[in-house]
Amino acid sequence: MLKKLLYLVYYYKELDKKKFQKFFNYVVDNHNIPRVNLWKDILTSSLKHNISLLDFFYFKFYERNEDDRKKWAGTGYLYEYQLKTNPKDEREILENKLLFLEQYSKFINHNYSSKDVFLKNKDVADQLLSNRNNKLVLKSSDGQCGVGIEILDLKKNQNDWINEKIMNTENDLIEEFITQHDDLMNLSPSGLNTIRIFTQLNKQNKVDILGCRLRITINSTVDNLAAGNIAAPINEKTGLVYSPGVYSDITKSVEEFHPVTGIKIVGFQIPYWKESLQMVKEAALLHPQNRSIGWDVAITNDGPELLEGNHNWCKLLWQLPVKKGLKQNLVKYLL
Repeated sequence: MLKKLLYLVYYYKELDKKKFQKFFNYVVDNHNIPRVNLWKDILTSSLKHNISLLDFFYFKFYERNEDDRKKWAGTGYLYEYQLKTNPKDEREILENKLLFLEQYSKFINHNYSSKDVFLKNKDVADQLLSNRNNKLVLKSSDGQCGVGIEILDLKKNQNDWINEKIMNTENDLIEEFITQHDDLMNLSPSGLNTIRIFTQLNKQNKVDILGCRLRITINSTVDNLAAGNIAAPINEKTGLVYSPGVYSDITKSVEEFHPVTGIKIVGFQIPYWKESLQMVKEAALLHPQNRSIGWDVAITNDGPELLEGNHNWCKLLWQLPVKKGLKQNLVKYLL
């Protein structure tokens, strides 16, 4: 019980209180649940199922019976699962984006540089400044969820301004902007729409696919759910999207068509699907000390390439698009 209470304290400490209040009021108003009863259910569920206070809303526990609630992998469960499958002392290769790009270079097609090398090596700087896509992406090598990303348009700005901007930015990773496949650009041109494929090494050290999702931007330069975007599930065998896009915001409805471009989401065919699957399976075996990884894949007109590998892959992106809890899919890997 002490451990559960410590988790609960942590969940409250890290709580986005503005979002919690928004969701809380929405459920009270739309589901006719008394506030006291809802609070009691949230706290009881957190202790019983090791979910965060926001997980209660993300997973729509207010609509689910007890048997259904048991099926969902919440914040605490997934944290402990990923500790076991991706040990802390092996994670740096995934946590540090520069190290990741070096170690998984066979799956990387775009140019990149650390900030220090860019400022000191004119050849590297010139190569990046003359890239065919005419944009640079500035990131933090240890950034999460797209926070702090900057995009510089090389056509609109002089090199002196670009160099000054890079010199003064807190971001330490500079990448060539990736132009996505024409089909993905037609679906949503505001940002790079990436594929997330979850892999798990089994006892035979073979790669199992835990799920595949398409992350779709909506008037955003990044495609994370946390930034207000949507995600949809992909059929592993065909590469077809088979269900509408969902938000993590419970006050919003699913999207059958992209709300800006009008492109139909269900039935959308992911380009280079077989190549994408093969690539992540090879990548999953390259450094098998990390056994459970969420791979971010960009798809261009020339094929797929890796962007990142996440040891702490997202419980929401994994479960919300399929509208069901998937905890049982992980249990066998811990036996």
